[in-house]
Formats: sequence, C-alpha cells, structure tokens
Amino acid sequence: MTYIEKTEEFLRKTFEDSNYFVLNQSEKNYRLEHSYRVANIVKKIAQKEGLDEEGLVIAGLLHDISYCDKFDNEEDWKNHGRKSARIARRFLEEIGMDSNRIQEICYGIAIHVDDEADFEGKKTPFSISVGDADNIDRFDVYRIYETLQVDKFSEMGLLEKREYVTNKVGRLGKLMEVNFGTSTAKDLWCSNLMYQKEFFEKLLSQLEHSGTILYELVI
Repeated sequence: MTYIEKTEEFLRKTFEDSNYFVLNQSEKNYRLEHSYRVANIVKKIAQKEGLDEEGLVIAGLLHDISYCDKFDNEEDWKNHGRKSARIARRFLEEIGMDSNRIQEICYGIAIHVDDEADFEGKKTPFSISVGDADNIDRFDVYRIYETLQVDKFSEMGLLEKREYVTNKVGRLGKLMEVNFGTSTAKDLWCSNLMYQKEFFEKLLSQLEHSGTILYELVI
C-alpha cells in the first residue's frame, strides 16, 4: 500500500472507532467528506506549485482527524490542529515515513487553525497550503447550501433575508483581499468567492423583486 492508501485507511478506521462519531454519524460523514475535499484542493495546489503532492494530500486527509473526539469548549476547537498533528505524527512514524517529511506535514496540520504550533517549524508554501485549502473549502459551492441551512435562511422573513444576503455580498467582497501562501491557492480562493458573490447577488435581485410589482405605465 502507498502512504496515501495507508492514510485513508487510518483516517476511516479512526472515525469508525470513534465513540463520539458513533453517536454523531452525520458529523462523521461531513468531517470525512471535508477531509477529502481539502486533500483534493491541496493536490491541485501541489501540482501547480511543484510541492510535495503526496505529503500535502496526507496532510489534507489528516488535518481534522482530532474531530474523532468531542470538543467541550472553544479552546478544544482552537487546539484541534495541534491535536491532529500529534495524532498524525504517531501514525506517520509507525508507517516509517521520513522524519523531515513528518515534521513538515505535522507543522502544516498544527498551524491550520490559528497559525500557531506547539513545536518548532517553518512557515513554507507547503505548510501554509494546508490551512489555505481548508479555507478554500469553506467558500466552495457546498458551503452555500450548508450555510443557508445552518443559518435557517428559509425560515427568515423577506426583509431579514434581504439584509442577510446584502451582508453576505459585502463580506465576500472584502474577503478577496485575504493573502495566501501560493498564487494557485489565491486563484482558487478568488474563483470560489466570485462564484458565491454572483450567486448571492442574483439571490438579492430576486429578493428585491419579491413582494412588489414593478411596472411602467404606458400612455
């Protein structure tokens, strides 16, 4: 088996054996799907930027593996990158990966939440790309559906919907200025934001024409 195949097996087994996920199957499914999406995003970045593709795919798969345990508070969530890095390190050492690659993979995983690790490392295009891919996925097409569902958009009144969407459009415009570790990540980010911005602008246009009849009187 390749390192990636072993990593996939380890990720799936860890999630399957999780007592927390046994009681939260939908969250397990989402976290697994998200991990694969992030792995595929970093794969694109690695291919275009000439980075270690195998290493980044492994980092993408394992970046949220600590979700197998319940987070009791915000501090637990804030530390999940560092905890994921510790879990990843033990696994990668067991399968005999080179120590330098392990260090780089684990550093990228550790810093992907709040840009901080609990061990020494360098912020390189490789390590930054893990967090970049995580952020890119947050603004991909799937997240439009998920965000509207979580925010209970369908239950809002018309005026509340208009205000909600107006704020979305404004925020998406500001996010265009966020910096990334590679030009490829920046391009993917901007592409996702533009798609979402266009979607919400069209939605806002529909909402502005909801509940009102507009016409010109022809004499």
